[in-house]
Amino acid sequence: MNAVSRRTFLISSAVSAALPGVASCSTSSSGRPSSSAQPVLTGADRLARQGWRPLGGRRVGVVANHTAVLSQPPAGLRHIVDDMHAGGEVDLVAIFGPEHGFRGTAQAGGSEGEHTDPRTGLPVHDTYGADASALAGMFRRAGVEQVVFDIADVGARFYTYIWTMYTAMQAAVRADVPFLVLDRPNPIGGAVAGPRLDPRFASGVGMLPIAQQHGMTAGELARMFDREYLPDSAGRSLRQLDVAEVQGWPRREFFAATGLPWVPPSPNMPTPDTAAVYPGTGLFEGTLLSEGRGTTRPFEVIGAPGIDWRWAEELDTAGLPGVRFREVRFVPTFSKHAGAACGGVRLHRMSDSEFDAIRTAVAMLVTARRLYPRVFGWRPDHWIDELSGSARLRHMVDAGAGTEEIVGAWQQEQAEFRRRREPYLLYR
Repeated sequence: MNAVSRRTFLISSAVSAALPGVASCSTSSSGRPSSSAQPVLTGADRLARQGWRPLGGRRVGVVANHTAVLSQPPAGLRHIVDDMHAGGEVDLVAIFGPEHGFRGTAQAGGSEGEHTDPRTGLPVHDTYGADASALAGMFRRAGVEQVVFDIADVGARFYTYIWTMYTAMQAAVRADVPFLVLDRPNPIGGAVAGPRLDPRFASGVGMLPIAQQHGMTAGELARMFDREYLPDSAGRSLRQLDVAEVQGWPRREFFAATGLPWVPPSPNMPTPDTAAVYPGTGLFEGTLLSEGRGTTRPFEVIGAPGIDWRWAEELDTAGLPGVRFREVRFVPTFSKHAGAACGGVRLHRMSDSEFDAIRTAVAMLVTARRLYPRVFGWRPDHWIDELSGSARLRHMVDAGAGTEEIVGAWQQEQAEFRRRREPYLLYR
């Protein structure tokens, strides 16, 4: 038995011993497609069906936001914290909210601060911007004996929730408490795309060298983080890591096929379509063009004053797989170019299986720079380097490289990441 297999066995055994009932949530569920009579069940749904009893006898702290909802009767769409609190089986002692806050009221780059949750009366601690040492102090002061993580991710490295999880895992090592991930499907499936992060460019939108579109669930990432990165960053792996798996989700499946309700994980992620394009068009946050914030279709509408019909026409004849482009005019209500009339494009995805968000975005960047040299530009702080994981993309676009040359530059590291993640995958 190799080292990874041995560790997986030990984790499963620890689940059985320490969280009776959760072990059944860790059995493989990848063989049954969600289109069958049985629905997709999240890790939270599976524990809720047990009345949360596996968490009994411990002082529990929950790292969550408004996406941590149940999807099945009898609880309906109740938040897991509200359900645990109402049931009385779990000794909840504290809540820890990420960017956008626990109840999801804050815009990008904001949070809800320290407060008391009016529904449950529980203290809510603000984790956004907190490092592992500060978060470990929060765990200790609250008397947390078990950390539970449940936040819906969207599958892009620069979406901050997986880094909230990583910081919470580091804090759990310092506080010497077990960590449980209530897993959810990756809404854009299991495909890997884009460059890995260069560790020299680590930031709050990318702390570890994973692919820009990682194709993993939070539970799978937690398994990778625990084995490969916590020993260096925190001194050792977690005392105990458990993952309550999703039931009935094959990793090729996009969100629309799951039958689960879409809860926008942040104010500018209104639909599953937004999530599907975000690993690519999120790069436009690092440019002077509007990424569609302040419109009804953020990240699907891109543009700026001075852009005309030529961008859409050239992109639509470029033969990019799985996508069509339409010329649009729009006026953002906030963020870049607020109140200004913009020209640009609207992406229309035609196929889940063929669409490559990052290749598409690279083609958009290359074409915009060539057609509109007086309009296109990078943010002065070179935020694009943090988003893309290095200075390579910026330098290649500025040097006039084409789409295929740029995308080809990271194929080897993309393949290496695909191999490296394999031992940690839970779904097939």
